[in-house]
Order: sequence, then structure tokens, then C-alpha cells
Amino acid sequence: MANIFEVPQPSNDLLEKAEKVRLASLKISQIGNQHRIEALNFMADYLEKNSKEILEANNADYSSAEKKGISRALLSRLKLSKSKLNSGIEGVRKVGELADPVNQVQIKRQLSNGLILERKTVPIGVLGVIFESRPDAVMQISSLAIRSGNGVMLKGGSEANLTNTSIVKALQEGLNESGFDKNAICLLTSRKDSMAMLNLEKYINLIIPRGSNELVKFIQENTRIPVLGHADGICHLFIDIEANLEMALSVALDSKIQYPAACNAIETLLVHKDIAPAFLEKAIPLFNSNDVKLIGDKRSVELGIKYEASLEDWKTEYLDLILSIKIVDNLEAAITHIQKYSSKHTDGIITENSNTANKFMNLVDSAGVYHNCSTRFADGFRYGFGAEVGISTQTLPPRGPVGLEGLVTYKYFLKGDGNIVDDFSSGKASYIHKDL
Repeated sequence: MANIFEVPQPSNDLLEKAEKVRLASLKISQIGNQHRIEALNFMADYLEKNSKEILEANNADYSSAEKKGISRALLSRLKLSKSKLNSGIEGVRKVGELADPVNQVQIKRQLSNGLILERKTVPIGVLGVIFESRPDAVMQISSLAIRSGNGVMLKGGSEANLTNTSIVKALQEGLNESGFDKNAICLLTSRKDSMAMLNLEKYINLIIPRGSNELVKFIQENTRIPVLGHADGICHLFIDIEANLEMALSVALDSKIQYPAACNAIETLLVHKDIAPAFLEKAIPLFNSNDVKLIGDKRSVELGIKYEASLEDWKTEYLDLILSIKIVDNLEAAITHIQKYSSKHTDGIITENSNTANKFMNLVDSAGVYHNCSTRFADGFRYGFGAEVGISTQTLPPRGPVGLEGLVTYKYFLKGDGNIVDDFSSGKASYIHKDL
């Protein structure tokens, strides 16, 4: 992997940009809630004012990427329609409607007379976000960063450079108009800078990668900066013996085709052996009519699946209209398969038996476990977070779609009145530990 990516030392120009973002983030961390909300509204206003230029830039990026033969999945993520742009702008405003994540008191405790402990939420500092295509992510990430009092350094894929530059220009103009330091949002456009970011541990507090499996794993292994993110989106849906057949067909189809390039689209469909004949009889023509290529194990091939799966298929995130199907003997076999191959992103079950559903949801160790609904709901906006900076599949929090609450940390504030530890050792003072 080191032959594919290199981690160069930051240039003087990059160090200068990083210092500006760091200083801007310190200013933002001290700005009140209402002012941050106003900044988001100005950012949204300037996105609207510049929407024509943004869409023209995206058309140019898309045409160039198409000529270069970029994959269908990346092209799908790259395309920024007018409705998608408007939705992104509305998302910026909605982030402003969310509760303030900063300065929230989580603990207030009297340790002893005159000694009060508080734990309060504070901004992380500077976020470094590396992503491919998805220019709408620039709006989501920037709005979440500002709302949570953070600065952000963005590096998108080269295929979206014109679009990203146009969006960031509008966002910076909005920040400037609101009285904020526009350097709080910084866009990097060279591949060298995106890799050099990994050596900016003195400036960047958290790296959030949103890209290929290869890129994310490389970042996780080659930086001293904490990394939040996921490498794979291998999601499963299990059709139980007690599933409602029509519901199963509808949810499975939506989970695959609603947006196949998304990390929350299913890549493997597990089907209980006793319902498999009836399910596949209807599912095969349904998926075929929606241009989905079906690949199955030997038992599903015997029931009409055209292509036989290899072991590699169970490990593959297609991000395309391709679906692997495996017939399993029971719930336990489905869970075992998921435990072996799932990327711990989102996995679901279709069943009318609540006990079966509860067992599945308790035993499958993924960030999202779903019952009788599409895996495509794994999204910060759909969760009511306003937007998301990405999805984390790590076990420690934040986990799943990461919104505002994942972009703050906390500090302990201890206020005393000349208190010293020696008084407690000598018995002159004693601990109360009373929650206030």
C-alpha cells in the first residue's frame, strides 16, 4: 500500500493554511450559540446566491469525469442536481435548528465544601476531512463544523475540484458576512496536501476519511491523529422464515437500488431456507427488472440465481447494482455469516417474530441494527441530526452516523476555594460527592 500512497511532509504553504484554520477554530470555540446559528444562515444564503455557478462547475466536473471513464458509483456520487443542491442548502439551515452541542454541563458535583466539579462539552478543534466525489458532503461537513465550534480542512477528490471550490467560496463568503473568520473552512485541492495532512498532528485534532477501503485503511495506519470513520460498507439483510413476503421484497429492493453507490446499501441478502423458494420466485424477476445482477451460493443457484458466488463476494462492497444472495439454515447461521463478513455498518432483519428480531438485533454487533425497514435509513439527516460528517463503524463512540454530538469532546472544570489534598489526607476535610 505504501507504493500507492505516500505521506509527504507538509509544505510551508500547507503549514500556513493549517495555522490559519487552527487560529480560526480557537475564535469560533469562544463564539456564542446564536452567532453560530446566524453564520449558518449566511452560509446558506450565499450558497443560494451562487447556486448557478456551483451547478455549472459540477456539470464541468461531471463531463470531465465521464470522459475519463470514472466508475458509475463515483459518477453517481459526483452529480449535484439542482434538487440535491437545494436539499443540501436546506440541510445547512436545519443544522442551525438543532440544540447547541457546546457548553452543555454533563456533570455538576460538589466534591467537598467549596470544591465544585463540572464536566462540559467543548469543540474538538480542527477537523481534517478527506472524501471522494460527494460535493454535497462539503456543505454537510462545513455546517456541522461551524455549528459545533470547530474549524475544518477539507480535501475532496480531484474529480470534484471545480464544484468543491465553488461551494467553499460561497461558504467562506457567508462566514465573512456574518463576522466569522473565513479561514475556519479551508479546501485543499492537491493529492500531495491530502496525504501531508496526516502529518499535521499539531494542527488537526481529528481525521475523518470518507472514501475507498484502501484509502481509509491507509489513513488509519499512517497518522498519529485520531481517525473516525469506516473502511467498508458491507451491509446485510436477513429474510427470516416468518417474514412478510411482500414487505421483504419491498425492503430488500429499496435497500439495494434506492442508491446503490451509498455505503448503507445492502451487498448481501441472506434468506432462510424454508422461505427461499417462495421469496426467490418473486425476487429474481423483481431484481432483474431493476437491472440488478444477482450472484448466489449453490443453493440459491439451484433456485434460479444465474451466477454463482465466490468466497470473495461475501467480502465485497459493490457500490453498484450487484447483490450476493446466500441461503441459510436458520437465524443462528445468518448471524454467524454477518459476524464473519459484516463491516459493522448496518445490518437488518425482516421478520414478524419480535423475539427473533430482538435476538438478531442484540447479537449482531453493528453500528445500526434494523428490523423491518431499509438499511438506507442509516443516515445522519434521516436520523434527525441535520447532516453527518460520516459514519463510524468503530465500537467506541461516536458510532454510526456522526452528527453534532460526535464533534464535541468534554473538559473537566474544577473550581475551589483554596482547597488542598493534604487536608483530606489529614482528616481536616472530607469528600461529599453530592450531585448538584
